[in-house]
Amino acid sequence: MTEHPHQAPAQPVPPSVWRNPWHFLAFGFGSGTLPKAPGTWGSLVAIPFVPLWQMLPDWGYWLMLGITMLFGFWLCGKVADDLRVHDHEGIVWDEMVGMWITLWLVPEGWVWLLVGFLAFRFFDILKPWPIRWIDRHVHGGVGIMLDDLLAGVFAWLAMQGLVWAWVHWLF
Repeated sequence: MTEHPHQAPAQPVPPSVWRNPWHFLAFGFGSGTLPKAPGTWGSLVAIPFVPLWQMLPDWGYWLMLGITMLFGFWLCGKVADDLRVHDHEGIVWDEMVGMWITLWLVPEGWVWLLVGFLAFRFFDILKPWPIRWIDRHVHGGVGIMLDDLLAGVFAWLAMQGLVWAWVHWLF
């Protein structure tokens, strides 16, 4: 199989994903082991959690975001160190939290989940400034998480704009 000349070769899946609970979590319950677009799969795995998070009061969802972010700094850094890879493409906990940020304070329903997914993937892939700079210059668990957290914030702002426009157009 020939690699695309501008595409980095896929990183091998470490067997530890299936036996180490920290690796399993960081790899998005195994979704990061899929051969194509692990970040997209990790983003999709985050979606079923959103209706659960939306049952929390707004402050509870915010608290969950804070806990999963702080946990993610540690988790992604630990797993990257364990694997001796700066940012293994299969580590998708950062995409999961980015999706959860995107969908905070968004109305319930599959249409909003789909639009949020598309918005997050857009910003995560495009990486507008300062996301791209952070992705290249900040390392460790914070670096792994921070670019996706910012992509989530950009997507969240876009979603809030859509929610505002929808509410004002509807009423």
